[in-house]
Amino acid sequence: MKNIFTKRPIITFLVLTFALSSLFYFLIIHTGKLGSGFGLYVTGLMWCPGISAVLTSLILGRKISEMGWQWGKAKYQLRSYLIPLLYAFITYILIWSFGWGGFYNEDFVTEVATSFGWTKLPSGLIIVLYFIFMGLFGIVGSAANAVGEEIGWRGFLAPELFKTFNYTQTALLSGGIWAVWHFPILIFADYNSGTPYWYGLTCFSVMIISISFVFTWFRLKSNSLWTGVILHASHNLFIQSIFTPLTKYTGNTKYYIDEFGIVLPIICLCFAFYFWRKRSQLIIN
Repeated sequence: MKNIFTKRPIITFLVLTFALSSLFYFLIIHTGKLGSGFGLYVTGLMWCPGISAVLTSLILGRKISEMGWQWGKAKYQLRSYLIPLLYAFITYILIWSFGWGGFYNEDFVTEVATSFGWTKLPSGLIIVLYFIFMGLFGIVGSAANAVGEEIGWRGFLAPELFKTFNYTQTALLSGGIWAVWHFPILIFADYNSGTPYWYGLTCFSVMIISISFVFTWFRLKSNSLWTGVILHASHNLFIQSIFTPLTKYTGNTKYYIDEFGIVLPIICLCFAFYFWRKRSQLIIN
């Protein structure tokens, strides 16, 4: 009976998450574009796990305050910001160095210069300024959507799984669920980089399950869901808004860059192994 009881919160959460998400799956798939509805469909989808976590807590008579709202130690939040920057930097340095993609995309830099009013500045300075502006202020907008997912995935699901499973199992299970949740828009909409869906889906799944080891480690170590929010926001910001658009296509670039190319998953696997080796530290919060 104890096993059934411990699984009930997880099952309730997952049923609600996928039920609510189905509306936004339909709206996005209907248009075929992630940016449809001025991006509000995606915003709605990203908030489904968070809303489901709150509803699950209310259904089970739990306090919503138990989901890790405390800020925790600042060092964990700072590391959460820097780690995605580090693995994104390593990924794209490799891509640019081996010629799988070029540095830099002149059209994108021109677009940035026009938008910010920097048309008279040299390209190198434009890139540096864009990086600073996005790194300081873009993270806020990125976090606004990320918090919706993270209330669910790291605020509720990861610690709930950890009550029954060990760290490795928790990271694998939560990462696998997190990956599958993206499948409908990856397969049936344009959430990919233009490669065959099976290729992008494989790369994406390996990448997201790998970074789940990082996200889970910080959530359990810090006892704060905000590490997940910052990790998620930083990941999306540096990869989707900075490094990927800065990369110039040189042929088969789409098979190497972004979350759907081969390089990032390999780098993330290395980070997953590093944090897996540090799993014994989770005995003490």
